[in-house]
Amino acid sequence: MLLDTTDREDALSSGRAWWLRVPAVLLSPRAVFYALREDDPDDVTARSEPILLIVLMAGAATVLATPTAGRLLDNPSYDPVLLGVWMFIAGGIYGALGYFFLGFAMFFGARLLGSLGSFRRKRQLVGFALVPLAVSLVVLLPLRLALYGGDTFRRGGADEGTGEVVLLGVQLAFVAWSLVLLLIGVRVVHGWDWLRSAAVVVSGAALLAAIVGVFALL
Repeated sequence: MLLDTTDREDALSSGRAWWLRVPAVLLSPRAVFYALREDDPDDVTARSEPILLIVLMAGAATVLATPTAGRLLDNPSYDPVLLGVWMFIAGGIYGALGYFFLGFAMFFGARLLGSLGSFRRKRQLVGFALVPLAVSLVVLLPLRLALYGGDTFRRGGADEGTGEVVLLGVQLAFVAWSLVLLLIGVRVVHGWDWLRSAAVVVSGAALLAAIVGVFALL
């Protein structure tokens, strides 16, 4: 009984620690990515729920930046409730595909440069690198709605012009932040220098672009 209680407390502690590392990766990314080197099964499992939330939010932020989202309310069948459902489902699909495809691209790129790390670790590295993109959802969506209201999801209207260009620039800044975290994560997890780590990110991005290009042609 005592051992069971101890195991539950350890699992709870690991889970809480990984939830706390979600915001921590924005301020102290090296410590968070170093923790990914831990191979204890309970610790690895404890990462799954935080990563799931990150992936869903990053996927939602991505779909809301697409032209499709910008004209959803032009369709009279859509209302705010259906819009929320669409954001959740489409964001989940985009997030899951991006998580696995980018994880595979990073895994392949690292293998080319001599890594023996697992696909799971690369996916989890990608997951925590996506935190800035996930944060952009809770920063930019309320801002867009406050500035433009329903025009955010309609073609034309108040959200077109200089303001939209500025918001797009901010969105790209969050994307760049995620790429920087990805680079730091590769360097910390593998203990490589900056050049080798950058080569992994570049080769992974090239593979991901090739995969996207193939799907675009289908």
